[in-house]
Amino acid sequence: MKKPHVILSAAMSLDGYLDDTTPNRLMLSDAADFDRVDRLRATADAILVGAGTVRADNPRLLVRSPERVQMRQASGKSAQPAKVVLTHGDLDPDAAFFTEGDSEKIVYTDAESAEGVREMLGEVSEVREAEDLATLLNDLEETGVARLLVEGGSGVHTSFLTSGFVDELHLAVAPFFVGDSLAPRFVGDGRFAFDKDNRLELIETRQVGTVALLKLQAPGDDGA
Repeated sequence: MKKPHVILSAAMSLDGYLDDTTPNRLMLSDAADFDRVDRLRATADAILVGAGTVRADNPRLLVRSPERVQMRQASGKSAQPAKVVLTHGDLDPDAAFFTEGDSEKIVYTDAESAEGVREMLGEVSEVREAEDLATLLNDLEETGVARLLVEGGSGVHTSFLTSGFVDELHLAVAPFFVGDSLAPRFVGDGRFAFDKDNRLELIETRQVGTVALLKLQAPGDDGA
């Protein structure tokens, strides 16, 4: 199967939550870690999130550093990575995902939802059909995406990690607990590709600002 090199990036609490249940977004990391993520984004050809992340966080998904944007352009890349979202519909075309930045915007959906999604989002993005992650990843690879950064949320993390399509996992762990089972977790239940018999390899641990960064890779991955 042809696919991009997939890096899954997330920040979570010590008890494995991506957020709490309050109306305001929970800040799990700090400026130093945000800069690390910006540096990681600058290496990607595309950044992928799920529709729930777009609705809940309204992310821009942009490389913020002008110097990193210039470095991308100097290397022959677009100023910003393409932005990719998975949805069955019900996304606001005025969300920052679509309106911020001049990067390519791609929406993936299933065949059943495609007509409605095109009516809703066809003017602000390219809408493509993919029935599963394998098809989606193959399509991205064929259109020039060599490095894909996956940024959430929980359902997307779970799908990529149960499928085994993740080459690297970058996990920032905040030094506190959320303690609310109703809050969104890093992953949900599933039969994960990386279990006790097929363990991810820990390749780096370090402190970044106030968080602990863990970098892991799939067994046998060369880190390309």
